[in-house]
Amino acid sequence: MTNKLQELLQKYLKAFKKLRIDRAHGVAPHKPVLLISVLQTFQNGVNNNQRIYITPELVALFISNWNSLVTTNHDCRFALPFYHLTSDKFWKLIPNPGFENILHLSASMRSLANLNVAVDCAFIDDALCTLMKDKKSNEILMQFLLDEYFPNSKGNFNNIEGAQQSIFDDIENKILKEPSEEYRQEIKKLLEQKNEEEIFLRGSLFKREIPKIYNNTCCISGMKIDATVNVSMIDACHIVPFSVSYDDTVTNGIALCPNLHRAFDRGLMTIDENYRVVVSNTFREDETSYSIRAFENKIINLPSLESYFPSANNFHWHFKNIFKK
Repeated sequence: MTNKLQELLQKYLKAFKKLRIDRAHGVAPHKPVLLISVLQTFQNGVNNNQRIYITPELVALFISNWNSLVTTNHDCRFALPFYHLTSDKFWKLIPNPGFENILHLSASMRSLANLNVAVDCAFIDDALCTLMKDKKSNEILMQFLLDEYFPNSKGNFNNIEGAQQSIFDDIENKILKEPSEEYRQEIKKLLEQKNEEEIFLRGSLFKREIPKIYNNTCCISGMKIDATVNVSMIDACHIVPFSVSYDDTVTNGIALCPNLHRAFDRGLMTIDENYRVVVSNTFREDETSYSIRAFENKIINLPSLESYFPSANNFHWHFKNIFKK
């Protein structure tokens, strides 16, 4: 390790020791758990730059680490440290457009849903990013956090990535195989428990799984783009909106390109029980190659497994409640 890295390491070890943490009800573990989780994203290649996004991988690591390390009665809340690490000088929030005053909205930022809407990402110091990318420095920072904040439970810190994958596997299995009513009841229970982290993970994995089972192809237009960068051009679309159905299961989803997704959500088109596209007569459009009416009566492309077919009952609900006749 170079002298420069050693100097930087000592600076951030000191900063990690002096984290601004609520100690009114015992040392709050949220910030150390989040920092450990961020360090892991550098170790496993999920991240390699200064921008820290709210991703399913980071949230799942946070949950796994929390379950392994935290022995106090604090609530597992991802939004709290992600927002409040701004009080430690190495962590800044980059707001989404319209949320530039985010630092004055601390009360509403306790919610992961609100945080995800308001924040594009966190931005860490360049020097800290350098340390996190360096394998040896990363390990030293990680071990310091474990020794300093979790001396009695650090022995439980092993195979966290396996625990993270187990969380993903369990949720993906529910999205693909669980009956809708059973899934709906689980979501209602999570809402009662204010378990925003699992609700976020379920929604995020729904957005990933639905395009995958449609071969990353729009089921109406057939559009498919294989990008060399991590850019998704196919959306997972709820047939019955999640706010109504609490249903992220596969039979309540179809894969659509963005323009048709918006048309479907706004009721400009629907799909009948025979999987044929129905277009509303309530709008006018120019004759172009992007015409929505060009898809009138088209039978949508379906997944290879019949058990993954979208529900006719859900399409019927969409026709009655969303479609503009």
